[in-house]
Amino acid sequence: MTAADLPVLSDYDLLCRAVREFRPGEVVFAGVGDFLQEPELPAHEPERFGVWFLNPQGAVTPGLPNQGWNYQWNPVDLPPGGAYLGAVDVAAIMHSGRVDAAVLMLHHEDQLSPSGRLRYTDCEWGGLPKPEHPGYGPSILSARRLIGCCTTDYLLPSFSPGREGSAQLDLLLCHYGALRPREGRMELVEIAPGLSADFVREQTGGRVAIAPNLQEMDLSPAPPLAWPDKVYGSAAAALYDVPDGAVVNVDGFAGPGGMAHYLLTGLRDNGPQGLTIISNTAGIARVVNFGTPEGLKPIDHSILVENGQIAQAIASYPVSPSASRPSAFEEALNRGEAALEVVPQGTLAERLRAGGAGVGAFYTPTAAGTLLGAGKESREIDGRECVLEYGLMADFCIIRGHKADALGNVVYKGTSRNFNPVMATAARVTVVEVDEIVAPGELGPEEIVTPGLFVDRIVQRPAGFSQYL
Repeated sequence: MTAADLPVLSDYDLLCRAVREFRPGEVVFAGVGDFLQEPELPAHEPERFGVWFLNPQGAVTPGLPNQGWNYQWNPVDLPPGGAYLGAVDVAAIMHSGRVDAAVLMLHHEDQLSPSGRLRYTDCEWGGLPKPEHPGYGPSILSARRLIGCCTTDYLLPSFSPGREGSAQLDLLLCHYGALRPREGRMELVEIAPGLSADFVREQTGGRVAIAPNLQEMDLSPAPPLAWPDKVYGSAAAALYDVPDGAVVNVDGFAGPGGMAHYLLTGLRDNGPQGLTIISNTAGIARVVNFGTPEGLKPIDHSILVENGQIAQAIASYPVSPSASRPSAFEEALNRGEAALEVVPQGTLAERLRAGGAGVGAFYTPTAAGTLLGAGKESREIDGRECVLEYGLMADFCIIRGHKADALGNVVYKGTSRNFNPVMATAARVTVVEVDEIVAPGELGPEEIVTPGLFVDRIVQRPAGFSQYL
């Protein structure tokens, strides 16, 4: 057998193997090169691929798109539950660490070092870009797992000597089989059908180690990946694991509309203590009485404060507009039972956006020269003093939507869309309360505001539930 006798593995073969690396509900970047162009792909079976596929052009799909994926010339017919995003949102998903796996086509012999490290600064736009055309390359490499695919043989057997690359490949799929990094070089852990370990040793000149438990590569279609069940039966069940001391995003503006009232009652009933809430207000709906029927009190942050659960609030408008009608949080603050960090409203929104996008900090002229800017790092930018503000990331987020499908895609109603979409991105676990849960496909891709990849749990507000006490 010679190098010319290497088995020819198609993109479809590699996809079948790559899918075995995915886990239900993960976000997978697989939009570079021709990896998803094969006509053999089971494109009309999205239920077989229980992951979110992210495309650099702005499509996010549950399973594979129905009509190709190449954004340059082929149309993209999204499967039910797919949505469109802007370039800012795509980049934010990438460099915030939300991409679980990136599948990259490798075309250049200089792309991979002997230890399996990628050099994106030397590569063309076939999998990773050149410096003069950086594209999404650096962001792609922030994925939790990097899977390289090569259907040509010039990456192997030698790899590229010299300096190490910028990111470690976790798996390489090629003519020889599947290789993983181990002790400074690549190790063959699965061998392609028809090859022998001795042949691989000969062809690679010993640069590739052979795993002692070497197995034959399975190129059959992977078993279906079932989607995680995101629908919970009650607010308390959806918030069962909120621990003491958690940081929680809470939506809402000033009045009672647009808040996750049912989730607030669930959080109260579960009783975690020492919470930090990030919110525009800290419970002033009850004192401003916007639209509240006479004799009733709206459900807001106050029910958590009165239950002794709030240790701190990070908010823009935390106190009552009337000194004669203090809010529950204001009273707790005055008694020394709670702490407060006041953040200008626009800065709060940007700090949340930054946290959700993986941006550590930013400079803003807001609050410069005021008490809110005192003690903060500052610098002059374009002749204006700007203060340094840090991104915010919560442990949990409770927000109100109007409708959601079972995959977690959410649409909002009216002005309830204020802080809700940005808060959904800035939490490790996002829980959404909606009026109605529909089947995937009943929400159009153009109307989806928060894609399901940001939403972990969904609760339907019970019929007859009142937002007033």
